[in-house]
Amino acid sequence: MTLPLFDDTGSTSTGAVTRLGAAAVVLRGWALPCVDVLWLSLQSVIAQAPFRRMRTPGGQHMQVALTNCGALGWVSDRHGYRYTALDPMSARPWPAMPQPFADLAASAAAHAGFDAFAPDACLINRYVPGTRLSLHQDRDEDDFTHPIVSVSLGLPAVFLWGGGVRADRAERIPLLHGDVVVWGGADRLRFHGVAPVPDGEHPLTGPKRINLTFRRAR
Repeated sequence: MTLPLFDDTGSTSTGAVTRLGAAAVVLRGWALPCVDVLWLSLQSVIAQAPFRRMRTPGGQHMQVALTNCGALGWVSDRHGYRYTALDPMSARPWPAMPQPFADLAASAAAHAGFDAFAPDACLINRYVPGTRLSLHQDRDEDDFTHPIVSVSLGLPAVFLWGGGVRADRAERIPLLHGDVVVWGGADRLRFHGVAPVPDGEHPLTGPKRINLTFRRAR
């Protein structure tokens, strides 16, 4: 995998790219041209599989509400973290991944140097002001050669970009509506998270931030 040359200025203007690592970038505003169709597709998904706050293996409710679409969905309960083909709330398959979701994930991955990315899972997180996501690794997937593609919609947030161990100092990367983060290769197992989301109101999402995280789970 070879990354193309990028502008490393850190600009947040649409079309600019912020490099986070050897195989990790933020594509600024990449999702903006298709935001309307993404939002409509999302409404269809959550009508079939509503947001819910799952429990951690320790029995606590997660701060961030979530749902899924695609052949597999990420779940958490007292039995641990894993992917399932069925929504535990309904016992039915997760909603099919909308084509605009899959197309955006594939195009962003290709632009970052990861060709032919075909996600089979999209974890959808809903943040309200004050909620956060602690530093963690995405390691419930079978094959770490596939990248992660993460799309930000709505309220701005600070992405915490750490190292190979949890104790490494995390960089604070501002993310705006329409930004897409892609990481894989040598950076695939970096710790990452989201700082508490500040108060605010977004014209599309209201007082919320929505994050679409695309993965190849199997």
